[in-house]
Amino acid sequence: MRPYDASPCLGPDRTNTKARKFCINRANTRHGGRGLLPSEKTVFCGAGAKIVTYQWADCGRDVVSRRYDRIAKFIPFFDWLFFLPWDLRRKAVVKMGLGRGDSVLEIGCGTGRNFPYLRDAVGAEGRIYGVDISPGMLRKAGQLRDAKDWRNIELCECDAADYAAPLPLDAVLFSLSYNTMPHHRAVLRRAWQQLRPGGRLIIMDAKVPPGWGGSLVLPFSLWLMKHTMLGNPLIHPWQELGAVADQVDMSECMFSSYYICSATKPFADAATGDGDRAANDNMGPGSAYHIAAE
Repeated sequence: MRPYDASPCLGPDRTNTKARKFCINRANTRHGGRGLLPSEKTVFCGAGAKIVTYQWADCGRDVVSRRYDRIAKFIPFFDWLFFLPWDLRRKAVVKMGLGRGDSVLEIGCGTGRNFPYLRDAVGAEGRIYGVDISPGMLRKAGQLRDAKDWRNIELCECDAADYAAPLPLDAVLFSLSYNTMPHHRAVLRRAWQQLRPGGRLIIMDAKVPPGWGGSLVLPFSLWLMKHTMLGNPLIHPWQELGAVADQVDMSECMFSSYYICSATKPFADAATGDGDRAANDNMGPGSAYHIAAE
């Protein structure tokens, strides 16, 4: 496993003993895995100031695949354990603006929990493509597809950064998968390239809520993710989506713990759009939160 270096991120007051700062430096690694393993580190500096930082171990694909294989049958339980709003999946699909006959890609489709909503949206004449690196997850998704006789769902076990859809896509969905991928920005750009003009890209996921509530739930959330779903709730996907899209819409729920961000691909992208924006994605005040391994 390759560690993501976590270093103290100090503000003007370097002696504030109660401040929690999160500063994660980007590592120059890339692989086909789908998991980030968090651990906590306490740093003491200057007059006894205590800074709590976090580092992520970039798990190899085999490790991540086996983890998700083991927990595949428990996904409904994890939805309950993480307080996932009961209608969040449906709302994410509604945001996609799909119509009958459309084609949609779900990245990190897991056991197919979103398939009923996607199938209702595109109908029997539409196409649904599901990508995941866990054969155990895909096995469950395939069982659901076959039990419902949904013949328009195609599953693929591969790295989403390498996936090529057979036709231009009307929509792409990341559902509780974006912050589990070490190379999420590479996957995002790949998905954006495969969208047709006017197509929609949706990211539905969890994040740390603001204020004292976030400080209370963060240690437990990281411990839980370390032992179950693997991921990093400290990244800001809406900023990364904004690096390739002209406008990003954002909605939050459950005390800002869950969100849906979405963007529409313009019909005429600027010639320097995707490439230059991607190059600048590591810059700016929020860059400390960008931990993609590319």
